[in-house]
Amino acid sequence: MAAQHRLYGRSAGKPLSERRQRLLAEKFPEVSVPDTSGDELDPLRLFPSAKEVWLEIGFGGGEHLAGQARRHPDVGLVGVEPFLDGIAKILGLIEEERLENIRLRRGDARDLVAQLAPASLDRVFILFPDPWPKTRHHKRRLVRPDFLDSLARTLKDGARVRFATDWADYANSALEAFLADHRFSWVASCADDWRMPPSDHVPTRYQAKGLGDCRPVFFDFHFTPLLIQRGN
Repeated sequence: MAAQHRLYGRSAGKPLSERRQRLLAEKFPEVSVPDTSGDELDPLRLFPSAKEVWLEIGFGGGEHLAGQARRHPDVGLVGVEPFLDGIAKILGLIEEERLENIRLRRGDARDLVAQLAPASLDRVFILFPDPWPKTRHHKRRLVRPDFLDSLARTLKDGARVRFATDWADYANSALEAFLADHRFSWVASCADDWRMPPSDHVPTRYQAKGLGDCRPVFFDFHFTPLLIQRGN
């Protein structure tokens, strides 16, 4: 199997404060999603009393992930993020707000998705992933046909997927990839459905910085498995 292209650059920044170092040492093991080393992982087992499981890929500082956990205490939320600073930040929110319905994985989202059990996710958020704006780096973008095929395996019939970006070229290429996979139906009925933040969106600090080349766009998709035609 060919090596995967990296989706991110450095995974750590400035030295962490003593408090964040403590959270990583003490709190992170309590909420960490185990690495099953190739064995199937049913995320519902991480949340025995949850009615659904949602996944956020690349949660940054954790504002959106924590906000959704706060609003939906009956939903289990799994967040995957490669950057150590982001892990440390959301651990602070988990401790401060006593959020018990969040589990975390540090690393490449593709590895976690590959371990998840089939039809185990009810909702997925991919919000403002690294756009890799240079043409020669487009192959490093997360939302590509091969990843969507892997993600589709983990989605329940009727699951929802939200993709957001503030880079026009990435918005176009991602929308093309989703629409080319006929299991994903774009639910927009008018321009405001993708130009305006959805009513249940939780803004993030990254979004507020406006670092992209366009206003943020939000694409929501409904997932339906393809029916297999069988011969007589």
